[in-house]
Amino acid sequence: MNAKMDTTDACDLRFGQVGIACVRVRRVDAAALCDELERRVRAAPQMFSRAAVVLDLSHLLDLPDDGAVDALLEAVRSAGMLPVGLAYGTSETEALAKRMGLPLIAKFRAAYEPVGGNPVADEPARQAEPAAPAVQREPILSAPAPGSLQGAQHHASSVRSGQQVYARERDLIVTGAIANGAEVIADGNIHIYGSLRGRAMAGAQGDEKARIFVSDFRAELVAIAGHYRVFEQIPDDLEGQSVQCWLEGEKLLIAKL
Repeated sequence: MNAKMDTTDACDLRFGQVGIACVRVRRVDAAALCDELERRVRAAPQMFSRAAVVLDLSHLLDLPDDGAVDALLEAVRSAGMLPVGLAYGTSETEALAKRMGLPLIAKFRAAYEPVGGNPVADEPARQAEPAAPAVQREPILSAPAPGSLQGAQHHASSVRSGQQVYARERDLIVTGAIANGAEVIADGNIHIYGSLRGRAMAGAQGDEKARIFVSDFRAELVAIAGHYRVFEQIPDDLEGQSVQCWLEGEKLLIAKL
């Protein structure tokens, strides 16, 4: 007898929201790179340990040779991160990526994990292009609420740990709680009429005028246009308060409403 052929597809292939950290190399020094990344991992293991990263060589005057790039990639691995590709750049970068068997990553989206330590109020916000573990999630794309203000996307239920809500090219209004390990992302502003215990990222496509408004602030992380602050413990004067977050230059500021 002939064996019956299995016509079931071997796999599904989808493009989803993937959090990838960007390591922007400013000088070709593998040892210094490893030291710096190890420091970041020690300070924020939940955020950076085994984080997927893309290597950005665009800020170097000259593109390093293959051996130097291989040393930089090994430095990333030694620090406890996982290099997954090179940032898109020139045709020379594309040729380098092909020789090294690496993909070119043209665009990044923020997705973060909490780290230890309380940020100082006037400390410059860290620049993220974006950061986080390489966990692919299918975003929850909520339908806009009928009559919602300026076409804002409305998510009326809670966002559970591991879920992500993304408002593309609009503001996001959330009227439920956002759990630890959950994240809400918007290309515009974010309004949260509930408790924020997870992550909120506004201005995801680079809008530095975007703001985040929260009724009950207990966040793991907030970010605007890639500038972010992470919290292990919320400062006493902000915990449970109604706050707004905004950018002033490269500083991400948070104040009570």
